[in-house]
Amino acid sequence: MSSHPKVGERLASIKHVVLVLSGKGGVGKSSCTVQLALSLVNQGHRVGVLDIDLCGPSIPRMLGVESHQIHQASSGWVPVYADPDKRLSCMSIAFLLPSRDSSVVWRGPKKNAMIKLFLSDVYWGELDYLLIDTPPGTSDEHLAVVEYLQEWNPDGAVIITTPQAVALADVKKEINFCEKVGLPILGLVENMSGFVCPHCAECTNVFSTGGGEGLAKHMDISFLGRAPIDPNLVMLLEQEDKTLVPNVNEPKENEDEREKTASIVETYQQCELSKIFSVIAKHLEEKLDEKATTS
Repeated sequence: MSSHPKVGERLASIKHVVLVLSGKGGVGKSSCTVQLALSLVNQGHRVGVLDIDLCGPSIPRMLGVESHQIHQASSGWVPVYADPDKRLSCMSIAFLLPSRDSSVVWRGPKKNAMIKLFLSDVYWGELDYLLIDTPPGTSDEHLAVVEYLQEWNPDGAVIITTPQAVALADVKKEINFCEKVGLPILGLVENMSGFVCPHCAECTNVFSTGGGEGLAKHMDISFLGRAPIDPNLVMLLEQEDKTLVPNVNEPKENEDEREKTASIVETYQQCELSKIFSVIAKHLEEKLDEKATTS
């Protein structure tokens, strides 16, 4: 008999459940989650993003849906959609807080209850991918989500790191966590691997490069790819109007002349990083296909 039957009911209509993890804060885990989601949507998939970073939820702001409300239907909580075609949906505690500045001061049991509520009460509908964005570390939120998902064999985790040794040391702990709880590791992404100049497009390795790839080889983990810092992506994720194509070289007073799109899904395709994450998303799909054939 299932320990969490309602969680199983929700997951029944979702093909792949992937956690995005990192032992280190500030490595761009949430921005990588958003880019993976946008890349998968652009490849024709239906994607949901569950933000369980309860104390620092940022996914709604990055997707431009922070001011939206969630609704209760007979089937459960309805997630917020980030595009007109309803191919990209999102759920986060940010939708339940009175303001962006409101803090969540909760002990472990209340965090666990909230995560269980998200997994059992959100009606995602038919999804190809559910990406779960987690906080840094190996704490209550990680243990709770793994416990509630374990019976239904989540596909695994994507690990995010930056190239520096100080980040790699903490990411090793996250890999060790995955091994201890039996969560498969689908691959590793080396984020912030260089800085793309917005004027000449030259990439400078401000944080070094290759550390994540070296760790993946050392730990025998698939390396999904590396992504540099792109000021235009930063601009897109921070601006309120996600339909404006970002251009850091354009003066702010010329904002009315900037190209517009239908949604963030299309806008993201105008960023150079979309090409890199398109490849990373394809590598993730290949890894999932490989896992399915060997299981």
